[in-house]
Amino acid sequence: MITSQRQTTTDRPWLDPASTPQIVIEGVGKSYGDFVAVGNVSLSIYKGEMFALVGASGCGKTTLLRMLAGFVTPSAGRIIIEGVDMTEVPPYERPVNMMFQSYALFPHMSVEDNIGYGLRRLNVDATARRKRVDEALEMVQLGALGKRKPHQLSGGQRQRVALARALIRRPKVLLLDEPLSALDKKLRESTQFELMDLQHEVGITFIVVTHDQDEAMTLASRIAVMDKGAVIQTGTPAEVYEFPRTRFVADFFGTANLLEGTVIATEPGLVTVKSAELGCDLYIDDVGRYHAGERVWAAVRPEKIRVSKTPIEGGRNQLKGVVWELGYLGNRSTYQIKTSGGKIVTAVAQNERRTLDWAIDWSDEVYLSWEPDSAVLLQS
Repeated sequence: MITSQRQTTTDRPWLDPASTPQIVIEGVGKSYGDFVAVGNVSLSIYKGEMFALVGASGCGKTTLLRMLAGFVTPSAGRIIIEGVDMTEVPPYERPVNMMFQSYALFPHMSVEDNIGYGLRRLNVDATARRKRVDEALEMVQLGALGKRKPHQLSGGQRQRVALARALIRRPKVLLLDEPLSALDKKLRESTQFELMDLQHEVGITFIVVTHDQDEAMTLASRIAVMDKGAVIQTGTPAEVYEFPRTRFVADFFGTANLLEGTVIATEPGLVTVKSAELGCDLYIDDVGRYHAGERVWAAVRPEKIRVSKTPIEGGRNQLKGVVWELGYLGNRSTYQIKTSGGKIVTAVAQNERRTLDWAIDWSDEVYLSWEPDSAVLLQS
């Protein structure tokens, strides 16, 4: 049985002022002429973390990863690993290893020779090397394919060889650029847990670049969300998902209904927002950050919204609309509800009963409701 070895709530060194980061990125930037690929990024990453850099294509996450590896020289700032400034340290002398998205396998070597290649420069005897190669092959489920050449493998199999080759040297920091992108869904999910178990076993810090939000949330102890070369928000998966700081983060991570409005009243712990596009007032828990007259957006996740054919008793945030679109996803159904003002609101409901009949169907008139603490207020 595969079990997650994720850090517990009592093992979060970033919350301890006395903890020393293993990696410190200080004001790092990279420009190509007038184009800023990465701009003034500062991060602290702690030993044993599974840290994810997430963002859309072109946001700068791979450039930042390559600067950590030493393949790209920063235009500004510095990178410190275990107290040593890496500015003048070449890639082959850094305590890191990198798995490339392009595999970069040797075509003339067998799978097992590709995996074991990195051990040649280490003081590892033949017996120990054979054992570590066999363990790596089993880890990526390629035990029967060790004698094959890369051209005899599928794309997903080649990517697993590259992953095993990066892990076998057990560096202090492992950099992974879209490490699981070529794997099918089931194998990707199992490999995610294998990565987490392996990290716990050997104590390696993993820094993963991915555009897959679900993958980042499964793997990472913390996530840095990037956009246009900048880090927009850093936090645990729960912090980034449940408490986004900007509309970009709310919309990028999962699905969010962004409801525009104006603050019309505040009281301790509660803000009232008048929403012209919905034609009603919204009630949202808040700690006094907003004032009357401010333009805001309420971000509400689809799974926080209840859907009913009858008015929902006691619902403070209650809308009426018509089912415009719906999608059946097996364990849940997604509804696109068109309100009287024309705004489309997305809601998700779990399919708790095994049935072929739709409880709510196209064109049904429905009511939506959510609790005041289910929404987050955002200004930008």
